[in-house]
This record gives sequence, C-alpha cells and structure tokens, in this order.
Amino acid sequence: MKHLTTKTREAALLSNEERINYLLKPKWIPYSRAENIIKRMEDLMTYPTVDRMPNLLIVGHTNNGKTALIRHFEKNNAAYIRKEDEKLVLPVLLIQAPPEPDERSFYNKILEKLNVPIVNSEKPDSKQRRIIFFFKELNIKLLIIDEIHHVLSGSAHKQRLFLNVLKYLSNELKVSIVCAGILDAFNVIQSDSQLANRFDNKMLDSWLENEEYYQFLVNFEALLPLKEPSMLIENSMAKKILQRSEGLIGEITTILTQSCKLAIETGREKITHGILDSIDYTSPQDRKKSFRRFS
Repeated sequence: MKHLTTKTREAALLSNEERINYLLKPKWIPYSRAENIIKRMEDLMTYPTVDRMPNLLIVGHTNNGKTALIRHFEKNNAAYIRKEDEKLVLPVLLIQAPPEPDERSFYNKILEKLNVPIVNSEKPDSKQRRIIFFFKELNIKLLIIDEIHHVLSGSAHKQRLFLNVLKYLSNELKVSIVCAGILDAFNVIQSDSQLANRFDNKMLDSWLENEEYYQFLVNFEALLPLKEPSMLIENSMAKKILQRSEGLIGEITTILTQSCKLAIETGREKITHGILDSIDYTSPQDRKKSFRRFS
C-alpha cells in the first residue's frame, strides 16, 4: 500500500465501517492555486498597519473549493494562548455573510462567532463598538466573510449601507478583509469604487486536464483507504472523473468519496471504471435539467 500516506495506510487496515468513517471525514488536498491564495492570506495577516489595508476577494463557481480553502486556513490559524502574557489570541475570524445585507445581522454574526452575548434590543452602533473592542482585545488580524454574494439579495440601498459598514470596519480596525463567493461576488465589490480599489481578486477556476489536475488526483488517491492502487491518473479514468464532475473540486470529491465507499463495501479495494459507473451520482448539469423539468 505504498500509494497511501502513512496515516491512510493505517486506516486501510481497519474494519470496513471504520474505513468508511475515516473516508467521510473532511480532508484537505493541497493544490497550487489554493496554496497561492493561502500564501496571499498569510501575507495579509502580517501586513504593516496602514490607513488603507489591502483586502482579498476569492471568487469561483459553486462547489469549487472556496469554503473548504478558507476553513482550512482558519483551522491552521486557530486561537491560542500567548505565552508571554497568557492572553487569548484569535488571529482569524471567519463568518458567513447574513442571508441579506443587514447591519444588525452582520454584527450578530460576528458577536456569535466570538461567543459574545447578543442583546436583541442593543443598537447597531453599540454592537459595533463592542466588535471593535474585541477585535483589538483578541488581536484579530484577518476578517474572512464567506458567501459575500448574499449582499446582492438586498435592495440597492441596503447593499450600499452594508458595503459602508465593511469600509468603516476596515478603516477603524486596520485589519485586512477577505471575502469569498460565487462569480456574482465580483459585482458586489465592484459596485463600490472605494472598495474595488482595495480588493485584489483571486479566481478559483474549474479544473482542466493538465499536470496540476493529475497531481491533485495523486494526492487525493493517497488519502483514500483502499488496499490497492486505483491509478486515477490513468488517462481514460482521469478524463471520466473530470467530465462527470464538470471540473469542480467539490464534485470530484463527491465522485471519489462515493467510489471509494463502494470499492470498500464490494471488496473491490480500488476504484475502477465499473465502480465509477455504478455510484449514485448525477452531474451538476443533469441536476439542473432535472430541476427545470420539475419546476
């Protein structure tokens, strides 16, 4: 089982039930585009304090790895106790944008993530002051807002108010902000010229059949607890996975996870064309067609 990592090799010797449990746990598979974005976020965390802090916008198609990337980054920058003064430090704060651009809901999301009591009757400016206090108290260096495209669900007036809140927090806290969302997120930031000038844009493109894709399959296979190598980079196998997934990393993950599970349950111990054809999987395009038929 030389095709597996040391930890996965140990997991492959467990019972089928334990192997499937190991398989279903979240896993991070490194790839160059994601690592470049992570490096950029690390740079933002150590950026000198200036009046206009640089920010980052991460955009991509639905189910193409944006949320997995920022959660991985958050996990690697978890809270810790600083040795010299035994104070709690929270380097990164990750929240999801509220379903629509509402100042009160946005502040509540931040306070909730900070495990700070929320008083419904409290005015937004009071919540804002508390947020500013805790950001400085916890030495937060980076605010990450996922699903920023939710801003577009509100009226033009609400969108402007929400973006003004972002600008105010960035100016007041002197921290960088990372926003992530689908392609519409680009329109959110570009709608405000001041914000647009502060945000660098990074795109998580769909996968193509190239060297990076093959390396990703090798890295992924090393984390699948199967006793025999599947040779996912074999040309026709790689093409089939890419075609069915439509080049989306979340879909590739679903396909390989379901295929590995079926390979364990059937005793096949590797992913084959037959396994790929047998899993209960529908491509994104076919799901859209089904939805249109029933709507």
